Amino acid sequence: MPGRYRRALVKLSGEALMGERAFGIDPGTIQALAAQIVRAMQEGIEVAIVVGGGNFWRGSTAAETGMDRATADYAGMLATIMNGLALQDALEKQGAVVRMQTALSMAELAEPYIRRRAMRHLEKGRVVIFAAGTGNPYMTTDTAAALRAIEVDCEALLMAKNGVDGVYDADPRTSPGARRFDRLTYIDAIQRRLQVMDSTALTLCMENDLPIVVFDVRRPDGIYEALRGDHAGTIVSSDGEVEEQPVRSTHP
Repeated sequence: MPGRYRRALVKLSGEALMGERAFGIDPGTIQALAAQIVRAMQEGIEVAIVVGGGNFWRGSTAAETGMDRATADYAGMLATIMNGLALQDALEKQGAVVRMQTALSMAELAEPYIRRRAMRHLEKGRVVIFAAGTGNPYMTTDTAAALRAIEVDCEALLMAKNGVDGVYDADPRTSPGARRFDRLTYIDAIQRRLQVMDSTALTLCMENDLPIVVFDVRRPDGIYEALRGDHAGTIVSSDGEVEEQPVRSTHP
């Protein structure tokens, strides 16, 4: 049976492609992620993807060492294109039909981003990978994910976190007593300054009433379950009430 979402966008960080490596892409990990996405597509779910580039390059980090920030961010966009090509190859090996669209012109590698063309690809059952962020420096791939999800009429933005299974009141990797929320409103996430995504992206989702689902990409079948609506993380939306007793962290 078709999943809960007719069309959803998955935001994959570059780190999600590393597996246990310290840098780059782990072939086994990317193939496993591709298999989950194809499995969801076979159930009738239309899937768009925005991929980050942090496994290769972080513009903000390079800027801190003295590099011009705009130049550093453009280099980061190239990293997302590298990841997009790798993900495209992995999906095609699983039998999917894939189109990658980039916010920077790269005619030899991918289509330019064209909203109506992207929507047509999704309607035809193709995976669409959006790379190079928004094409603008100072804008994160979280913002690109929110923008593209709204533009192509997705029903949810699925934020795949690397080793963190939702939104917590503190960093669960450094605070063993951190508590996880099942549901949050946009306003509460902003006011509490919780690390859902950057504030520009979160505000964009709030203004367009786009639900955000935060889940652990390392969870077995995490992407597949998120696309089906079988949520094991945190839902951020306009009508969600903050849980009075957040789920206690089970994160080591």
